[in-house]
Amino acid sequence: MTTPRQPRATLRAVAQAAGVSTSTASLAFSGKGPVAPETAERVRAAAVELGYTGPDPLASSLRNGRSGVVGVIVEGRLLHAFRDPFAVSVLDGLSQVLDEIPAGMLLIAQHAGHPEKAVPQLGATALDAVVFSLCGPDDNPAVDHLAARGIPMLGDGSPADPRVVQLALDNRGASATITRHVRDLGHQRVAHLMMPLRPDSTTGLVDVSALREATFTDSRDRALGFLDVYDLAGRPGLLAATSLPDVEQGAAAARLLLDRPVGQRPTAVVAQSDLLAMGVVRAADELGLRVPEDLSVTGFDGVELPWFAGTLTTMDQHGERKGRSLGELLRRLLDGERPDDQVAPVTLRVGTTTTPPPA
Repeated sequence: MTTPRQPRATLRAVAQAAGVSTSTASLAFSGKGPVAPETAERVRAAAVELGYTGPDPLASSLRNGRSGVVGVIVEGRLLHAFRDPFAVSVLDGLSQVLDEIPAGMLLIAQHAGHPEKAVPQLGATALDAVVFSLCGPDDNPAVDHLAARGIPMLGDGSPADPRVVQLALDNRGASATITRHVRDLGHQRVAHLMMPLRPDSTTGLVDVSALREATFTDSRDRALGFLDVYDLAGRPGLLAATSLPDVEQGAAAARLLLDRPVGQRPTAVVAQSDLLAMGVVRAADELGLRVPEDLSVTGFDGVELPWFAGTLTTMDQHGERKGRSLGELLRRLLDGERPDDQVAPVTLRVGTTTTPPPA
């Protein structure tokens, strides 16, 4: 037999118990008004006695037209996002600004192969705005649903839709910048290790034609930036994709690139993320290759790698700062503005993992 649920204590009941008006009880409880100390203490004591913990958030949202919740859509499983230190740093920066607004963050996982499955969940949730975080496909069925409800949307480069305000990154230009660093060191036989190109990507060697089928634009554009510097036409075996942008898949793909005779092995690998680059370092160590003496390695993101003894050469996206920038754009959207799209800064950070090729 279940116990009947007790009704929620109300501010009016607290006011009656304290012998004050509802408006006085509200000011006393919030601490935002000129209320005599003894009156405030009487209101707080009544609140404790009645079990009143604060205004009903649902009633508050009905009054002011806001739920106080911002949805953050993460492509794929949340597990993968929490394992990625760059993703965590962006979410941390965003949450700092949400705390200031104030607003809560609701993480919503969107199935990589079936993004439409997130729409019913969105439809059942009261949201003030939605952030499409950590890239994703250009086309997203959630956009039409959210636009129809009048919910402001913010992305970090995707979905590619004029209804979504973007804090984008020049992925192609940034990738070309770090690739030119490798070229300027004198490397001629250079491989490129990519993040997934599609939801169904597998880990393995691919050719340039695979880019035409890419649905993840960040992966495609970083590959195009690499190809702006190194033409791989007629040079097979120097391009690899992964099923997940993590250390394990990076190591698996790197073995395919590196486990070959010296004359065929690349002297440098340009990876599309720092975690993939760490996979390359792991594979090189397993194959008896020294970084950077035998193999130069670069990453992309600029995350903290406390377990790595060296300093990775990478493109630093300044994750926490990027998250805060997303938060500030979100603040303006919640205030009714329609800010212009922006481009996030990125910086080449030269570390200890790149050097001229071996003689």
